[in-house]
Amino acid sequence: MTRLSLQYGAINLAQGFPDFPAPGELKRAACEAVLADHNQYAITWGTESLREGLAERLLSYNRIEADPATEITVTCGSTEAMIAAMLAHVNPGDEVIVPEPFYENYGPDTIISGATPRFVPISADALDEDALAAAFTGKTRAIVLNTPNNPTGKVFLRQELRAIADLCIDHDAIAITDEIYEHILYDGRKHVSIGSLEGMEDRTVTIGSFSKTYSVTGWRVGYAVASRALTDPIRKIHDFLTVGAPAPLQEACAAALRLPDSYYRELAASYDVKRKILASGLARAGFRCRLPGGAYYILADISGFGMDDMAFARHLVEEAGVAAVPGSSFYRDGGRDQIRFTFSKKDETLKEACRRLEALG
Repeated sequence: MTRLSLQYGAINLAQGFPDFPAPGELKRAACEAVLADHNQYAITWGTESLREGLAERLLSYNRIEADPATEITVTCGSTEAMIAAMLAHVNPGDEVIVPEPFYENYGPDTIISGATPRFVPISADALDEDALAAAFTGKTRAIVLNTPNNPTGKVFLRQELRAIADLCIDHDAIAITDEIYEHILYDGRKHVSIGSLEGMEDRTVTIGSFSKTYSVTGWRVGYAVASRALTDPIRKIHDFLTVGAPAPLQEACAAALRLPDSYYRELAASYDVKRKILASGLARAGFRCRLPGGAYYILADISGFGMDDMAFARHLVEEAGVAAVPGSSFYRDGGRDQIRFTFSKKDETLKEACRRLEALG
């Protein structure tokens, strides 16, 4: 969709990257790191300064205690962290529970690891504990979580995560949790890491990234946090996948962790404005959608437009000049009546996109 957006000169509300600049502090830190010759390989599992900074942030924000020397692995984005965790801990014959709708990589990552994905529908409203419990079997090795969720914006509640944790404990499974939107929350919602819950300390891989929080999606710096027993094989897989993340950008990311708490409040507040701009515009253009609780996407219902998601996405980019993602990208077999928009754009970009969508009428 990004390629089609470029082809038709469309506004790209498909791929989740900002069209506004990253914080100046980060850009200066990156330039200074390059000029200071942090240009060779870093330690495979991450520079010491970044791992120590992450340990402090994880303890204060996520309530996860992690030894930076043995329990934090810096990766080439959260994408690599996820596949490294899968390859390290999932074997052929295993099953991995993947709640759907899901970010596109989770299903393929499971298959690449030789396991069988078991897809379980997850409502944006409430967790169906019975349906989830039925998905756990003697073959279940892991469950993949994403909170706040892409594409629904669901923010898992503590009691929902507790129920999932209990199922993991009962079935001797691990949770691999993607929390890259952890600071993008709305309406007073709070982020809870399942790895902070009792009994999950040694059976959770917590994945994070600098891409979304600091608007540097092209830097490709992420991390995986887990007990030493879970981290050791992840580090081995990571070493053979990519060797290491970009050294100067790791130094800059360490500087990002020193930003004041006000940065995160302002980030969420700015995205709240963008969320409402897009939601209002979509409603005026005839889409049915709900405000997400977190992240920066809106999954809209297109059942009233008389086209499936693939045809409608192409129609939008060609005729309205707005790119979005077909909903079926987020399902094993479904989502054809949905389409996903991102609002990680300047306010004026979103307002122009809404104007185009309304004009298409």
